[in-house]
Amino acid sequence: MPADRRPERQSGVRALLAGEGLEALLVTHLPNIRYLTGFTGSAGLLLLRPDDALLFTDFRYATQAPAEVGRSADIEIDAANVWERLKRACAERPGQTIGFEAHALTVRDAGRLKECARRTAPVGELVEALRVVKAPEEIEAIAAAADLAQQALAEVLPTIRAGQTELLVASRLEAALRRRGSEWHPFQTIVASGPRAALPHAHTSERVIGAGEFLLLDFGAQVDGYSADLTRTVVVGGRADERQRAVYEAVRVAQLRARQDIRAGMTGRAADALARDLLAARGFAEAFGHSLGHGLGLEVHEAPRLSATAEEQLPAGAVVTIEPGIYLPGWGGVRLEDDIVLTAEGPRGLSDGLTELVELV
Repeated sequence: MPADRRPERQSGVRALLAGEGLEALLVTHLPNIRYLTGFTGSAGLLLLRPDDALLFTDFRYATQAPAEVGRSADIEIDAANVWERLKRACAERPGQTIGFEAHALTVRDAGRLKECARRTAPVGELVEALRVVKAPEEIEAIAAAADLAQQALAEVLPTIRAGQTELLVASRLEAALRRRGSEWHPFQTIVASGPRAALPHAHTSERVIGAGEFLLLDFGAQVDGYSADLTRTVVVGGRADERQRAVYEAVRVAQLRARQDIRAGMTGRAADALARDLLAARGFAEAFGHSLGHGLGLEVHEAPRLSATAEEQLPAGAVVTIEPGIYLPGWGGVRLEDDIVLTAEGPRGLSDGLTELVELV
């Protein structure tokens, strides 16, 4: 049974709070509440103070919350208004300054907090800073999600034919993911064909897949709350032509170099350059408009960033995606994405890294 890391995680947040000169933190971002307490419900407030943690939620979770949270927090159930229950808790210690997650709290709820505490202060992404470095069991969950996703893709790929719609392919892929145990889809599955493969975040549509076209599949799986994120691009109903092969190979080589050469201690900007420089050298500088990758964990997009503007160093234990792409409007696009963990010894793949061109003839 994995170690219970919730006490040390809460202690880490308290240390960061002390550095900010704050006595308490109201956590409202649900992935952060889960990280600190294990609570997976859709509604809750967590008040973290120097000597205790209070989780406020409603009647729907009266049974679930104690089972998930255990002794990591005291649970307060309020059938009417959790903010009123929070107000009573704050009244116990009226002199405290309560920090709040400025990136997660709405203006409306910030007003509610001011009714609970006279002194409040916005803070940065304190909990997210701790979440960057993954524990072994977190890495194992992401790897399990990646394996599940790869199995689903292996089932569906042989069934894809020209003449099918993108929505049909997406429905089969999502069903295969669920059958294999994915708790949910971490994001909307992207199935984009032909010219629509040039849309980095295309919405899957009713478009019919044409023979000889690229088909881009960006999909994920979730295990124990942790996400995997993969992208593969294939040719459907024919052999790739010369231009398709050239574009695909440029992305494949850039992705392989980044997967192999990224290192802990490198900045996100330097990591991004591993792929970007190669694509630029082949004349595709303007066709790769997004970042190389992002952190992966309880959220499908979290810290750290692998981008041309990210100056922060990448720590050992971070899990990131490597996903360069080339997008040519009106023609199509290619993206290849794998998940890796940065270790002291170098990068280690959590997904299979099988990126040779597949032609579904």
